[in-house]
Amino acid sequence: MIGAIILGLLAGLGGRFLVPGDTIKGFIPTLALGLAGSLVGWLIFTKVFGIGDTEVLDLGGLPGAIIGSALVLGGFTLAQRKGLTKKR
Repeated sequence: MIGAIILGLLAGLGGRFLVPGDTIKGFIPTLALGLAGSLVGWLIFTKVFGIGDTEVLDLGGLPGAIIGSALVLGGFTLAQRKGLTKKR
C-alpha cells in the first residue's frame, strides 16, 4: 500500500514535469494523477504491448506510470481547454 502511494506520487510528479502549462497543483491531486496514470500505463504496457510485470507492483513500472500520468494529465488539460471541466 505504501509502495503504491510512493509510486503514484513519483508518477504524478513526473507527469506534471512532462506536461507544460498551468496544470493541477497540490499533494492529493498529484497523488490521484499518479495513481490513475499508473493504471493507464499498466494497461498500455501489459495489455496493448504485452510487456511488463503482471504479478507485482515494483519500480520497474515507474516509466510506464509516468507515461500514463502524462497521458491522463494531457487529456485533463485538453478537456479544460475545451470547457469540459472547470478550471480553478
